Amino acid sequence: MTTPRPFTLGAVAYDPKVVTIWEGFKDWFASHGFDFDFVLYSSYEAQAEAHMAGHVDVTWDSPLAWVRTRRMAEGVGRQARAVAMRDTDQDLTSVVLVRSDSDITEVSLLAGRIVGTGAIDSPQATLLPLAHLAGLGLDPGTSLSVRRFDVMVTKHGDHVGGERDAVKALVDGTVDAACVIDGNQLLFAKEGTIPTGAVRVLSRTAPYDHCTMTVLDDVDVGVVDRFVELLLSMSFDDPAVRPLLELEGLRQWRPGRTHGYDQLEAAVDRLGFYGADGSISVDGYPP
Repeated sequence: MTTPRPFTLGAVAYDPKVVTIWEGFKDWFASHGFDFDFVLYSSYEAQAEAHMAGHVDVTWDSPLAWVRTRRMAEGVGRQARAVAMRDTDQDLTSVVLVRSDSDITEVSLLAGRIVGTGAIDSPQATLLPLAHLAGLGLDPGTSLSVRRFDVMVTKHGDHVGGERDAVKALVDGTVDAACVIDGNQLLFAKEGTIPTGAVRVLSRTAPYDHCTMTVLDDVDVGVVDRFVELLLSMSFDDPAVRPLLELEGLRQWRPGRTHGYDQLEAAVDRLGFYGADGSISVDGYPP
């Protein structure tokens, strides 16, 4: 007789800490009587395809992976649902930075200049800010040149190396502007990558949401509800779980929502990253 598998989560191994986080959460779930396990994938594209094939029950998705999974599901008459996210995933913005001594004082003056971005698949450091600039009349590749910093492609920008390299190029003067998520601007200033007073914000995107826990319509609703209930019950004051929450970059889990992805859906269409069915349509993307 086949033993029913635990409720299984898929996550992407963008950093060694991912193992520590989910091994810790697995033990915590077990202490609360919930049979849980996880599988790590090398890319979000592989994770989305595994989810569609039923190999996992829930996926810890980047915003771009949410868009793809939703489109893949809809393309075959199914439905994806965002069930939980971190408090730090909501209402974020990306910024276009220029050097403080730059003569670029308004977005229109980026015409003909070089903009540094993160990896090709980074929502926060490539897709969203480039679509933002396109909406202001500067189409990437025509009105302005784009220099991508493709660090750990297929990790959807979870690794901040591409953004860090873009900022270094801005400070060094090899690009005229750089695109980063607002939180990383603060991080890079704190760590010294951005010297004090070296850059200023030229433009900022509208707020958007980041990662989400995603389930499909074939999963046991009662089990999902218990999983989400346990996530939302995790307390930052609990010494058993606090170190894991800190590693994962949150203080509190929140119910999932989807309106924060409208901007990325539009960016994906505008820049031709995925088709309506979730198929990969952008040139130069490894998967």
